[in-house]
Amino acid sequence: MKFSFELDLRTILRWLLAIIFVWAALSKIANPQEFYADLVAYRLPVAVVLLRSAAIILPWLELLCGFLLVLDFRVHAALIWILLLSLAFVIVTGQAWARGLHISCGCLDLRLIGLDENSGAARFFESPAFAFFRALLLGAAAAYLFSHHIPSRASEEGEAATS
Repeated sequence: MKFSFELDLRTILRWLLAIIFVWAALSKIANPQEFYADLVAYRLPVAVVLLRSAAIILPWLELLCGFLLVLDFRVHAALIWILLLSLAFVIVTGQAWARGLHISCGCLDLRLIGLDENSGAARFFESPAFAFFRALLLGAAAAYLFSHHIPSRASEEGEAATS
């Protein structure tokens, strides 16, 4: 069995997406009430039951996508979900930014990298405007990977077993 490790743009982007989605998921899973409050702050015309469901389901979906990217398994499926999530994030953060809402996007727990949540830097990185552009970039990275992904042997074997 030969093991080789190539560090190319696709690998870097896949790992970067994985880290961001796992980080975002763990932040939300650790504080579900805070994430729900962040969703409510967007003042979306959505039923409360849908917001509560999103607060429960989205973090686990993000975590699953991140782990699939790390494992290089079912990458196409993970990338499709990331594209859909990124599109939703673009729409939600874009409307919040356009409406001038001064809210936390609820995306990442910046305390993990040492930023106080009340600092100017944290407010900037959690702002709807920054979150909008971050979602655009994440979606673009996922689209690039989706169109340029070369399945690993593990992915090919997994897909062949389910066919």
